[in-house]
Amino acid sequence: MSPVSCSPADRSTARRADGLHRGWTARTARYRTGAAVIDIQFLRTFVAVVDQGSMAAAARSLNVSPSAIAQQLHTLERELGAPLIIRVGRTVRMTEQGGRILTHARQLLRDAADLRSLANDDAFSGELHLGACTTPLMSMLPEILARVSARFPDITVHIESGNSAQLYAQVEAGNLDAAFVLEAPYPLPKTSDWMVLREEPLIVLAPAAQAHRDVHDLLTNEPLIRYDRNQWGGRHADEYMRRAGIVPHERFELNALNAIAVMVDRGLGVSLVPDWSPPWPEGINVARLPLPLPEIGRRIGVVWSRSTVRLRLVNILLSEAQAASRAVARP
Repeated sequence: MSPVSCSPADRSTARRADGLHRGWTARTARYRTGAAVIDIQFLRTFVAVVDQGSMAAAARSLNVSPSAIAQQLHTLERELGAPLIIRVGRTVRMTEQGGRILTHARQLLRDAADLRSLANDDAFSGELHLGACTTPLMSMLPEILARVSARFPDITVHIESGNSAQLYAQVEAGNLDAAFVLEAPYPLPKTSDWMVLREEPLIVLAPAAQAHRDVHDLLTNEPLIRYDRNQWGGRHADEYMRRAGIVPHERFELNALNAIAVMVDRGLGVSLVPDWSPPWPEGINVARLPLPLPEIGRRIGVVWSRSTVRLRLVNILLSEAQAASRAVARP
């Protein structure tokens, strides 16, 4: 084979390429100490300090020393050219500059977790962003998360609380991967899906001493503690009374089921509510009376985005949610 000749220009290009290759480590190190590259661990430290409220607590959560936390924060502030945290006694306060980058820092950490999950296709790891309204947050969700954590310890979960309407909007906007919510009274967009986990029939709550009375008589003649009609579950109760021709003597209207149960226990009236899952307030003595014909008050389930890059993790969540729901339903 005849030798290949190189022009002076070709040799110059080759020397530049070789120099770039040989200088890669050094150049990267300089970039990492400048503004071009920021260590993701330093961002994780910053977010942990903000969330935990002190450097000592952040050090415990990250399993490092407080001095390492302080050093990483100092390096991050130097690379960004702005103070992020101010010490106030044993606690810390975020600066205005820190507040500006906090949301972006959280998103970068989440994106990094997504990259690890996507790169390791056979491993179940990454971060799920979930939403939950009050009832599932206090009842079914802890058991579901316990199952997920036991089988898939490398999956981390961030939970945002809110009402169902807000959480549906967050899922549709792509800010949440899934949410445990009440069934929506409108069709879902094609980008989302829904699975029922629990159906709650309407019941009449009455003081225990009135458990022998007809439920329609109670709703007609006793003061009504109304479940808020602005709540999706409250609308079902209102619609039932309208269909049954019941004109109640309304005394209160509120959106807190536990508070309604306490008011009924105190003899302030009766209420028509979904038969929600425990925990119930302790120490109350109320009767939970079924309607003449079963009527669903509300359905609780999970809504998720079909387009999320964490769909594999969402599917794990759905599987464990179904398993937990079946376990509760078994006699």
